[in-house]
Amino acid sequence: MTVAFIRADALKALALHHQQKVSKRCDCAVGACMGWDSVSDARWPQAQMHALATLRDPEIAHGQEPTFEEFHPDGTRYDSPDAPVATAYFPYNRCDVFGCAKCHRLMLKYTEYGGYYVDPRVRLLRSEFITQET
Repeated sequence: MTVAFIRADALKALALHHQQKVSKRCDCAVGACMGWDSVSDARWPQAQMHALATLRDPEIAHGQEPTFEEFHPDGTRYDSPDAPVATAYFPYNRCDVFGCAKCHRLMLKYTEYGGYYVDPRVRLLRSEFITQET
């Protein structure tokens, strides 16, 4: 997958553009993922999801990790549906942006790597939560 890297301002513009096109409730398994839900490969609707962009900064040197620090100035948590989308912070700095061909919603997707597991996670992208973090 080769897609362009975008920052928060471009992500917000993309989200606003797609929100205008949303015309129906999504019937796929990921349409209701509000706060980093686990989505197995079997649940991910590959045929209708199109990669649109990445939030993975290409300026981070090969072999280095983006930060694991999270951004929650109002006391939200990682999995809160109302957590800010802060593109320079975890987990957004490891995300790709996908668009659903059926409903036009945008989804953020990244893979959580644990000691003994790999867990793809998805969150519906809503423009009102995208922030210009400081």
